[in-house]
Amino acid sequence: MERLPSWLRQHLAALRALLVLTLILGAAYPLLVTGVAQAVFNGNANGSIVQKDGKDVGSALVGQKFTDAEGNPVGKYFQSRPSAAGDGYDMLSTSASNLGPEDVVDVLPVPGAKDDEGDPDGGKQSLLTQVCARSKAVGELEGVSGARPYCTPDGVGAVLKVFPAVGAPVRAVSVNQACPAVPFIAEYRGVKVECGRPGEDYAAGRTVPVRGDARAVVPADAVTASGSGLDPHISPAYAELQAPRVARERGLPLEKVRRLIEENTAGRSLGFMGEPGVNVLRLNLALDKG
Repeated sequence: MERLPSWLRQHLAALRALLVLTLILGAAYPLLVTGVAQAVFNGNANGSIVQKDGKDVGSALVGQKFTDAEGNPVGKYFQSRPSAAGDGYDMLSTSASNLGPEDVVDVLPVPGAKDDEGDPDGGKQSLLTQVCARSKAVGELEGVSGARPYCTPDGVGAVLKVFPAVGAPVRAVSVNQACPAVPFIAEYRGVKVECGRPGEDYAAGRTVPVRGDARAVVPADAVTASGSGLDPHISPAYAELQAPRVARERGLPLEKVRRLIEENTAGRSLGFMGEPGVNVLRLNLALDKG
């Protein structure tokens, strides 16, 4: 070995180190960790799979929809929060919408227009309109007010484009309400408010969100998606809002449904981190058990 050139000895030493570290870190260590996990934390290591009648129905770590074939909420089940992951709770597309609080102006669909793929142009809803539409839908489902500040009664963002951007306004447009909709307010600073015309460019106008006097009844997690899009929990407040509907649909006493909510509510991590959450899948399975 000593008669070998120094550069070759260095390469052989590096190769030996690579082989040893590969065996230790690439084989022995993963096998050890996997073995300990399977022996001590079997359920968690295998994805916290939840079963019903011996069949896998989901994971306690990943949310899912409780809707019918048309996408309508099934009345007898608690509903999860919205999801921006693919078509909803898609583990291959986990993500948030990446829309921020300044995303308040919609792109109205133009009748007869096509998108880049040749499909009918559906426009683009702003984050504000998504929140307003979700709140309106939840309110209708639960029989409560779905109104929110900065939302119109028809469930879009209450936003004006005002022209000119500086000085006294000469024109005001409710840009998220497509004609022939009636604008949510009749006048803005003495100027009649117009409905939005699809395809018209309002970029030069000053964006003016209008706060109404509505008090939000629908909780925030019922109208916003989580950062991952996979959150399996809802807030106790959202569960409480749904409890009367579920009890009515199932013919159960409301107190029993509330007791199941409490039993499936997880507290703060380590007693102080985060907020309590209700696991929707576990709660719905507990309801099915009666």
